[in-house]
Amino acid sequence: MVFHHIKKIEKAQTYLDIAVRRALKHKSKKKQGASFDKAKLREYDFVGIIRDSLCSKLRSVMNDFPVLDDLPMFYSELLRVTLDYDKLKKSLSSIGWAVKKVQELARSYRRKIRETSDFKHLDAVKKAFLGRVCSVVNQVDKDLECLEHARLVMKDYPVIKPGIFTVCIAGFPNVGKTTLLSRLTSSVPEIKAYPFTTKRLNLGYASLRGKEVQFIDTPGTLARPNKMNSIEKQAYLAMKYLADVIIYVFDLTEPYPLADQKRLLGRISRLGKPVITYLSKTDVLERSVVEEFSKKEGAILTLNKLREEISRRILESN
Repeated sequence: MVFHHIKKIEKAQTYLDIAVRRALKHKSKKKQGASFDKAKLREYDFVGIIRDSLCSKLRSVMNDFPVLDDLPMFYSELLRVTLDYDKLKKSLSSIGWAVKKVQELARSYRRKIRETSDFKHLDAVKKAFLGRVCSVVNQVDKDLECLEHARLVMKDYPVIKPGIFTVCIAGFPNVGKTTLLSRLTSSVPEIKAYPFTTKRLNLGYASLRGKEVQFIDTPGTLARPNKMNSIEKQAYLAMKYLADVIIYVFDLTEPYPLADQKRLLGRISRLGKPVITYLSKTDVLERSVVEEFSKKEGAILTLNKLREEISRRILESN
């Protein structure tokens, strides 16, 4: 699902300025004259253009956002952990209210224009309409700010392909998860040699057993369930709602105690998803250490064996 299409949301005054400029530009093209009937027609059109411009802009804001109640569970939960979900829904509803109110005001004041019998009253009706419309649109200025903030957050959401076999790669920071992603897929993520470098969910794709497989590199440790930051929450949600299989990466060269790595594995296993264990950086470990760990923990040691195991899980899922 893609959220990049949501256009920048302006301040209320910007939309009002655009509407008034359009109305005045149209008005200047009308044949000028002292005829009161011509003046009424100009102001009648003026109100209609203000209405059309504002309603078009505000509807565009609403329509750019997805229907929140119809989002897949991953994105629905992601919204809740990165934004104020209820406030977002309220702001979208407020924009809908503003559209209806502008339409009502336009109908009411166009009727008043038709019933006006002198220039003074005509000018007063137009000014009253502008005042009421400005008041309505300014009332949703905070809602527009809320939606612009939501847009900036949502545009960084990962673009997940639904309905395909998905493998999440988990483990402590700097254990080789991102490197593994790049070797299993065509992904070329940025890799640096210090912890906590993955700031988002990295995605990659590969074909196994004739099927497209989606791989997700999940950052963070998830070892502190009550203190997860935003990206760790995303990682947790990816494993909970998207993963068909989780690859858990062990690293015996890192300062993370093996007991802590096993404890994290236990926490991830409680998600109820199939888990494949993999030992990284075997080229810098003594062979005896690698073989003993693999025998004891059942960890896979090579990429070929790992691909074979993933392929077996794909067949089992059919």
